[in-house]
Amino acid sequence: MSVQHDAQQPSQPQSQSSASVAKAYLYIVATPIGNMGDITARAIDTLKKVDIIACEDTRTSGKLLSNFGIDTQTWAYHEHNSEVQTPKIIEMIQRGHSVALISDAGTPLISDPGYQLVQAAHAAGVGVVPIVGASAAIAALSVAGLPSDKFSFVGFLPAKTHGRVKQLQDYAERSETLIFYEAPHRIVASLKDMAEVFGESRPATLCRELTKTFETVRKSTLGELVDFVESDNNQQKGEIVLVVGGNINDVNDDLSVHDTLLLRLLEDLSVKKAAALASDITGVKKNALYQRLLELQQQ
Repeated sequence: MSVQHDAQQPSQPQSQSSASVAKAYLYIVATPIGNMGDITARAIDTLKKVDIIACEDTRTSGKLLSNFGIDTQTWAYHEHNSEVQTPKIIEMIQRGHSVALISDAGTPLISDPGYQLVQAAHAAGVGVVPIVGASAAIAALSVAGLPSDKFSFVGFLPAKTHGRVKQLQDYAERSETLIFYEAPHRIVASLKDMAEVFGESRPATLCRELTKTFETVRKSTLGELVDFVESDNNQQKGEIVLVVGGNINDVNDDLSVHDTLLLRLLEDLSVKKAAALASDITGVKKNALYQRLLELQQQ
């Protein structure tokens, strides 16, 4: 169940009385990903007007709010207390109070808590209003120099190698641009896995600490990015977004014509080695042959 609402909010308070009042909705408010100047006037106005601000971390958000003179009451809302806080917040809105949801940085729900709350708001017939602003994923895509007409946001990959490689294999033949978030202590390992699964020549752009003092935007290939990041410890720090080009090979090629060769190689070699040797023999992309070998194993 959803409700219709008037999403137009004045960018500046019209009077002292209106400045402290917001309609009883759930406002999803984007905050800066680094540079404080990227917050919108509408976001500041909304955060001043609402009755409660639900924060991923009240201490982190407290610095932002203090910087803009916002003294609205804050509640902690994160993955560890969402089951308890969600019904409380919905009840507050139903009683006529307005609530804003913010994350530590950027647009809430993009690899951050909030889905459960927004889902509950729709189920309860509570109005949900987006207050748009910064998003690391879209910021990275805009400067990556890769096709942006079609893309998939993957978010964080699994922490362990096996799970990470498996998920990358699922995306290996996708033709659209892929956007990943990665933790600094895993960036080298993830880049190496991407180079192995996607191929070292796959174009990619490393976006690190976007909008901050030590911002890095480096467009290259996955193989070259491995060397770049591995040789510079500074590139293994901060917030990282990886934008990876899609597979531009013809994904509609009929790989079954190579089945006899693949099955013969599989008798003596592992899937990985069989795919590599078959690629050398046929000239077909190794990742495509790897996926075909997995299919043959399941038949």
